[in-house]
Amino acid sequence: MRFAVIDLGTNTFHLLIKENQEVLFNTSIAAKIGMGGIGIKQILPDAFERALSVFEVFTKKLSEFNVDLTNVHAFGTSAIRNADNQTEFVNFIKEKTGISISVIDGLEEANLIYLGVKNAVNILENSLIVDIGGGSVEFIICNAEKILWKHSFEIGGLRLMEKFMKKDPLPPTEIQKMDTYFQTELLPLANAIHQYHPKIMVGSSGSFDTLNDLYFNKTTGNFPPENQAGFEYPLSEFWIAFESLVFANKEQRMALKGMIPLRVDMIVVAVCLIKYLIQTFGVEQIKISNYALKEGAAYKIQSENAY
Repeated sequence: MRFAVIDLGTNTFHLLIKENQEVLFNTSIAAKIGMGGIGIKQILPDAFERALSVFEVFTKKLSEFNVDLTNVHAFGTSAIRNADNQTEFVNFIKEKTGISISVIDGLEEANLIYLGVKNAVNILENSLIVDIGGGSVEFIICNAEKILWKHSFEIGGLRLMEKFMKKDPLPPTEIQKMDTYFQTELLPLANAIHQYHPKIMVGSSGSFDTLNDLYFNKTTGNFPPENQAGFEYPLSEFWIAFESLVFANKEQRMALKGMIPLRVDMIVVAVCLIKYLIQTFGVEQIKISNYALKEGAAYKIQSENAY
């Protein structure tokens, strides 16, 4: 039986349609449901409409691929789970589309990300998975067999932009303020890293995909191979990318081959977070996974025969 997974991120909605092990369709569309309201715990009326517009595209694809709505698994993450009008939003989508949204907490989100990443990247030793979303960032310390520690922090890219990115390019003083903020907010992560000593960072989807796209476009003139889900990313390349992104304005960043409009602003605060993690925790190697929550959810659904 065919089934679909929808990942409702703070910035982007993702749709994956599968039948057994075959991917029939896979797309991501910007919905930006956190825009303007994430700081006040509201999904604003125009965000309702943007979300519905994306759902209308998704439901056409579900119909085109003959996926019954009972076999559609939609997951709401940071912006939805923290919104005071969460119930109103979930009911609105159900009424308009017939699709039920399961709002998951940060730890369940981390579980699904781990399952996705594990199917893309060969995790041979203790590693730190980092998934930078618009609303939250999930950190998972793991090995090939299990999760050793996990936590979801509400410090996603959109929240960081609202707090620190008042000017473009970003002033160096704001980078310093971010470092101080991370030092305070990520204390539980620091304690866990002290316990498990991961030296490999595995970046999951989002901004890490953009870093990988920039790297491939620079070195090969093309985007990464579509049939590959896991990549090695040179640590030295990160520092080159950091310089070219953080100290450039929007127009200059957009001119970089491989950049997409959705990431052109958020990539700045994302690489500031990655820089902090590398410097503070002695990261020695970076891997990138194209797989994240939706692939992990699909794996779980299939393994449990839930569809």
